[in-house]
Amino acid sequence: MLNQTPVSEFLLLGVTDIQVLKPVLFVIFLAIYIVNVAVNGVILMVVISDSRLHSPMYFFLGNLSCLDICYSTVTLPKMLENFLSTHKTISFLGCISQLHFFHFLGSTEAMLLAVMAFDRFVAICKPLHYTVIMNHQVCTQVAITVWIIGFFHALLHSVMTSRINFCGSNRIHHFFCDVKPLLELACGNTDLNEWLLHSVTGTIAMGPFSLTLLSYFYIIIYLFFKTYSCSMLHKALSTCASHFMVVVLFYAPVVFIYIRPASGSSVDQERIIAIMYSVVTPALNPLIYTLRNKEVEEALRRVIRRRL
Repeated sequence: MLNQTPVSEFLLLGVTDIQVLKPVLFVIFLAIYIVNVAVNGVILMVVISDSRLHSPMYFFLGNLSCLDICYSTVTLPKMLENFLSTHKTISFLGCISQLHFFHFLGSTEAMLLAVMAFDRFVAICKPLHYTVIMNHQVCTQVAITVWIIGFFHALLHSVMTSRINFCGSNRIHHFFCDVKPLLELACGNTDLNEWLLHSVTGTIAMGPFSLTLLSYFYIIIYLFFKTYSCSMLHKALSTCASHFMVVVLFYAPVVFIYIRPASGSSVDQERIIAIMYSVVTPALNPLIYTLRNKEVEEALRRVIRRRL
C-alpha cells in the first residue's frame, strides 16, 4: 500500500548531479542574474525618469523590464542556493508559491508581448490615430488587465496543484517547482490538472502568440505596399525586429515545454529549455532592445549626464 502521508517539503534535484560543475554553474548563473537585474533595472529607471520616453511603447517596455527582473528572481536565487548547499529542500508552501509566481509572471509576459506587437501595429499602420487609440488611460488599463489575468491564471494552477495528494518520492527532477514535475509525484488522478495545463496555459500562450503574428503580418503587408521611403521602411522594420526576436526567444521554449506532447521530451531536455526561458531570455531582452534602440541609448546618456 502506498504511503499517503502529507508531503511537507520537496527536494529540488537541480540542474546537474556533477559536483565539479556546480561552482562553475553558480558563477555563470550568478553573472546572468546580475546582468538581468542591472540592465533591466537601468531600462526601468530610464523609462521612468526621462519624459521623452513617456510613450506607450516605452511604458510597455518598462513593464517588460519589471517582469523580467521578477521572473528570474522567482527561480534563480533558489537555484544559486542549491548549487552551494547540500540541503536542497523547499517547503510545500514555498513550492506552491514559486509555482504561482512563475506562471503569474510568465503568462503576464506572454500577453504583454502581444500588446506590444499591437502597439507597433497601430503606430506603423494607423499613425494618425495612434495617440487616440493608445492614449495613457488605455495603456494603463490594458497593463493592469494583463497583470490581473496573469495572476488569476496562475492562481488556478497553484490552487489545483496544492489539492493533489502526493505520495512516495518527494524528489522533483527540476531546479524549480513547476506543474509538470509535481504531477509526476502525484498518487491520485491528475487528468483535470493536465487538461488545465495544456488547454488553459496553451490558450494563454498561443492566443497572444497568434495575435502577435497577426500584428506583424499586417505590419509587413502595410510596409511593403504603402511605404515608399526606404529609410522609413528600414526604421520601422528595425523597431519591429527587436521585438520579434524577444517574441521568438520567449515563445519557442514555452511551446516546447507546455504545448507539445510530454512523451517526446526527456527530463534533461526540459531542464535546458526551462533555463532558456526562465534565466537566459530575461537577461537577453533588455540587451536586444537597448542595442537596437537609439532613443533608449540617448535617454541613458541624458540620465548619466544629469547624475554626474
